[in-house]
Amino acid sequence: MTGFSRFTPLVRSLPATVPFVGPEAQERATGRLFKARVGANENGFGPAPSVSARIREAAGDAWKYADPENFDLRHALAAHHGLAANQIVVGEGIDSLLGLTVRQVVVEDTPVVTSLGAYPTFNFHVAGFGGKLVTVPYRDDREDLEALAQAAWRENAAIVYLSNPDNPMGSWYVADAVKAFVEALPEDTLLVLDEAYGEMAPAGTLPPADAFVDRPNVIRMRTFSKAYGLAGMRCGYAIGHADTIISFDKVRNHFGMNILAQIAARAALEDRAYLTEVCERISASKERIASIARANGLEPLPSATNFVAIDCGCDGTFATAVLKQLGERGVFVRMPGIAPQNRCIRVSAAPDAEIDIFEETLPAALAAASEH
Repeated sequence: MTGFSRFTPLVRSLPATVPFVGPEAQERATGRLFKARVGANENGFGPAPSVSARIREAAGDAWKYADPENFDLRHALAAHHGLAANQIVVGEGIDSLLGLTVRQVVVEDTPVVTSLGAYPTFNFHVAGFGGKLVTVPYRDDREDLEALAQAAWRENAAIVYLSNPDNPMGSWYVADAVKAFVEALPEDTLLVLDEAYGEMAPAGTLPPADAFVDRPNVIRMRTFSKAYGLAGMRCGYAIGHADTIISFDKVRNHFGMNILAQIAARAALEDRAYLTEVCERISASKERIASIARANGLEPLPSATNFVAIDCGCDGTFATAVLKQLGERGVFVRMPGIAPQNRCIRVSAAPDAEIDIFEETLPAALAAASEH
């Protein structure tokens, strides 16, 4: 019997691939475990002890389906941000919410605008629904707001995607620039504003939580994966106009959230002291990564995230060689995929023990990369 024949033409046309090759897959391929996992933008400092304790207490409830309305978590988020609960939708991480957003707006050949080299998972969702992806190059290692707005008008784009702070470069815009960008977009273009790293950004980066809730064409996305240290729980949320948010109920997986994720996220919101502490630890770790880069003749880029993009001083071929040499020595890092940003490697903030390994390994990796 040959393969199943009734996949759609769109699905048949797409390559079988994933946006990121995870460290686990790389470990399986090499038969070696990484000594330092500093490439996935996870929060290696972990969740608050109070959150871990709450997860342990609730573990016995794992036999239950979670509340499909995410009622308690949505109301906790609403109180946290000073919003109404009907202005928030919860999902299985920002990746899931991006897919649901695209699903509601994009059909075959629908124009969608993003930056060339920006978060690739969004692009996969657009391709999966047959959208027409239009990309705008970065300018000075930042997403080009003016060019994005121009492309939205030119293409009659249904969606514009912007991350602020940005992945993979760590760059950012202040709140007033974001507000001006919103004003510059067509009213019938949906802005997906990805603020995954917002808790770690400098003051004045994020507009107030209620800044755009009167605009049906703006959705802001947040996550518990980064500052809160709950990447493995897969919990994110979106903020927007109530009429836009309620549309998610038409397509979301109502039992997609697991009960421990709901409980952990609520506990994380309550422990504000730990959030402050961990953001300080992340900041200190980034300063150390930057110092290590400079000590090896490399240039760290300013970062408003939990990682540092390090300019390797050459091109993507050399940066790829550095990444490969680090990996062979047990250090997992990643790099941007598009030139000229791919001259960099990207190192996540982590506990000192892992940064020690990166510091010890980098000189030999650079030397080996230079020989090839």
